[in-house]
Amino acid sequence: MADKTSKPNRFQRIGQGIQQFLKETIGELRKVSWPTRSEAWDLTKVVLIVLVAMTIFLGTLDLAYSQLFNLILGA
Repeated sequence: MADKTSKPNRFQRIGQGIQQFLKETIGELRKVSWPTRSEAWDLTKVVLIVLVAMTIFLGTLDLAYSQLFNLILGA
């Protein structure tokens, strides 16, 4: 029988560490100011618009540079 004053074994310490981690994580998640559905949708639209704009911009740059290099290299 284990003595209550003895140190916990490795598995008990790991279990206690996991429990403490989960308890602290849940506590921190309760402090988070979650966006409303409307705010989340508005932010999603902003991300999608920036994604499309950057895709067009980088695609145009890629096309321009490949045309320039083809012109320089004579390929």
